[in-house]
Amino acid sequence: MGSVRSIKKNQKNQPNTPANAAGARRRLKIWVTCIVLFLAWAGYTYYVQAEEISGKSQQLSETKASLDETQQKLEQLKYEISRLQDPEYIGQIAMKKYGLYKPGELPVRIPSNESQK
Repeated sequence: MGSVRSIKKNQKNQPNTPANAAGARRRLKIWVTCIVLFLAWAGYTYYVQAEEISGKSQQLSETKASLDETQQKLEQLKYEISRLQDPEYIGQIAMKKYGLYKPGELPVRIPSNESQK
């Protein structure tokens, strides 16, 4: 009986039988197919996300440029507001834009080059 058990053990441990080899090849094909499908999905996902990131970074740079421009305009307006608090500056604007002068002041006008020709 000892020899029968050893023959059965040898049959179980033999991986080179045609049935075992076919099963191993089938498992390997399934495994490779799964890996290829996973890599294809990962590549597609990477490509789609890379395009989205590119679009978002371009939008971000445009928004930052707009923000910088808006902040610069805000600083100019704050400076203009502070200058409008000065009575002398208001007088200069009244003279230049509206031709208003203080009483007793004579305006001196210099002819431009276009009128001389």
